[in-house]
Amino acid sequence: MKALSARAFESVTQLFHSVSGIRLGPAKQALVAGRLQKLAQEAGEPDVERYVERVVGGHAPAEEMTRLIDRLTTNETYFFREPQHFQDLARRAAALPRGREFLVWSAASSSGEEAYSAAMVLADQAPAASWQVIGTDLSTAVVDAARRGLYPVERARMVPPDYLKRFCLKGQGPHEGSLLVARDLRARVRFETANLMQPVNALPEFDVIFLRNVLIYFDNDAKARIVRHVLARLKPDGVLYTGHAESISSLGLPLRTLATAIHTHG
Repeated sequence: MKALSARAFESVTQLFHSVSGIRLGPAKQALVAGRLQKLAQEAGEPDVERYVERVVGGHAPAEEMTRLIDRLTTNETYFFREPQHFQDLARRAAALPRGREFLVWSAASSSGEEAYSAAMVLADQAPAASWQVIGTDLSTAVVDAARRGLYPVERARMVPPDYLKRFCLKGQGPHEGSLLVARDLRARVRFETANLMQPVNALPEFDVIFLRNVLIYFDNDAKARIVRHVLARLKPDGVLYTGHAESISSLGLPLRTLATAIHTHG
């Protein structure tokens, strides 16, 4: 296959930025080229430059754009990443008044490990409460994977052993080396596609929102825009969890920090 030119790389990354808000710089050219080569091959197009022209020019089927966005979106995660947030969530869940509905949003849920981790905490700490977890992601492919709830066992290295026994099933036969989130837990977690660069008014207001390890991919203007969209879905007394490696203090947002990477309305 023909190598990806600088011109094609620029046109694809500009398109990707306009849709997702994520900027892919020159350091990502090899990664982008590899994924585009595979996409072009799958689409039956031997010339990657022609494939790029078709997609960017709007001459390819609409679903090809979705596939391109899916492939260029990075989705690497595991269960109970940054455990301090789950400890805070456990304290809040344990103190829930009886009869109050409690809603959690995993706003950049990737393949679902974060959302299911939150669900395990809620099922453990507030078994009689009314609660639900909603996960959203830009990528339709990872949303579909999250709904299945099937994962390599190595992603569960941080899951407490008791939770593994109660909330996960060990794969057998062709699924050896995998785990499946139990059906009862999956039933209380909902996954949808959503672009955080746009308002998400169809969602309810949440008690807790996870927005972690996604802002690092955006410039400051896009970060502020995303956080404002997310804050619009946070209850007045709700909390926002951000990644420990992500700083939002310079964005001029109406936030008050309660603890490291834990915020509420300012």
